[in-house]
Amino acid sequence: MNTDNQLLLLVDENDVFSGDYATRKTCHTGKGLHHRAFVTLLENANGEVLLQKRKHALWNDFWDTTAISHTLHLKEHDETYEEAAYRSLKEEMGITDVSLEKIGGFNYFAAHGEKCENEYCAILIGSYNGKIQSNPDVVYTCTWMDKKTFIKHCLSEDSTYTPWAILTGKFLSNEL
Repeated sequence: MNTDNQLLLLVDENDVFSGDYATRKTCHTGKGLHHRAFVTLLENANGEVLLQKRKHALWNDFWDTTAISHTLHLKEHDETYEEAAYRSLKEEMGITDVSLEKIGGFNYFAAHGEKCENEYCAILIGSYNGKIQSNPDVVYTCTWMDKKTFIKHCLSEDSTYTPWAILTGKFLSNEL
């Protein structure tokens, strides 16, 4: 599925929507345009978080949070973070029944050649103990990891994680 023409919501560093949209390709080329994105991290009853090893243009084969993406401008409305997260959880991990809570966010920029990430990234957390069916088109594999171990890896800036997974772990570090 070509996602280059999906319309993303442009925001400032405080996640205030500008009223403008740009294509995913425009938002991720050159210096990009600051847009809305999110990470979703699910935790089970054993205190483990669900991680996936991503198929990604910039961070291929890196460990990542449970699901990630952007909020989209759709014909009928702009997605909320929760709507976008439910879409991504279903597409990436086959998960459809979970409650989510936005607990914070961070700004993130990284350039790699002509591609970049330039995002306000919301963090959504949920509890989940059900079945997982990862999508082989976007995920190599997934695993449950002790949450404290994940956070410690992120605090050490473990190079096997995506940058936004590291920032999420650092955000959660006050739980240690």
